[in-house]
Amino acid sequence: MSESEAVATQEAALEATDTLAGELLDEELGPIDYIVVEFPEGQTNFTGAAAAELVSLVESRTIRVLDLIFVYKNEDGSVDVDELEDVHDLGPLGSIVTSLAEVLAESDLMQLAQTLTPGSRAAVLVWENTWAAPFAVALRETGARLVAADRIPTQSLIASMQNEGE
Repeated sequence: MSESEAVATQEAALEATDTLAGELLDEELGPIDYIVVEFPEGQTNFTGAAAAELVSLVESRTIRVLDLIFVYKNEDGSVDVDELEDVHDLGPLGSIVTSLAEVLAESDLMQLAQTLTPGSRAAVLVWENTWAAPFAVALRETGARLVAADRIPTQSLIASMQNEGE
């Protein structure tokens, strides 16, 4: 996803969350992130321990799930998409269906699907870091603005630390 598309997605998330939460103001939001997790072929169950942990994060108000979509990339390269409410056996995820803002557009999903291996299935998760909202509000009230943000993959950090020790 390009930077401009990510900004557009974040803007859509802000609008959708405002509508979703009724009186929630944009300035009360925490940072919004997304991940795409590809499952190994034949292992596409997102209702186990990972789903339970996600629900736990929601219930503890650490995060708010804005969107969770399953993307299938067929062997011929075609893409199928299932919204969470379209999945029959949600297991613990059933408790978060009503709170989704559904911020991802079909074009976002098609672009994300380009990174998938043919024959695979992935979960696309968009969430607000509600734990950081008070900090973000405090910064905005001082006039501060975010000028850079990124993630460091855990595997990269571990490899870097191991290389330093050599």
